[in-house]
Amino acid sequence: MTYDKNNTNERNITMTQKVSVKKLNENAVLPTYGSEFAAGADLYACIDDVTDFEPGETKLIPTGLAMEIPVGYAGLIYARSGLATKKGLAPANKVGVIDADYRGEIMVALHNHSTEKKSIEPKERIAQLVIAPYLTAIFEETDELNDTVRGAGGFGSTGTK
Repeated sequence: MTYDKNNTNERNITMTQKVSVKKLNENAVLPTYGSEFAAGADLYACIDDVTDFEPGETKLIPTGLAMEIPVGYAGLIYARSGLATKKGLAPANKVGVIDADYRGEIMVALHNHSTEKKSIEPKERIAQLVIAPYLTAIFEETDELNDTVRGAGGFGSTGTK
């Protein structure tokens, strides 16, 4: 990770991390950021023809890319808000996780949440990728946990407002 407030050749942000990307298909499009401060980089469909989705249907859409996510980071695949709200197409698993040791093709499991047939075009933006650091937990069994005000309350226990 680097900090460079004067870097004019890269996005004007405070932290960057190089991620090696391999094109597995000559038609693949490298991820791009839609705006200066976008957290997610757009992923593109690497398909030859229009792909249709029936209502409730899920299809794996290739990106034509493989990546080397740095150790200590994960690639998180999220819905693109425009595609999800306008077409009802979003990742079936809500958030996809690309581990640092995965070297296969990045695929997006797109699901049609709408009640109408929808489609995507070749090279259409289909999801967004956020590279995020994570912690590896050391799970330790115990007989007791510290008390909190919330305690074991879940699923709406903190109020409905």
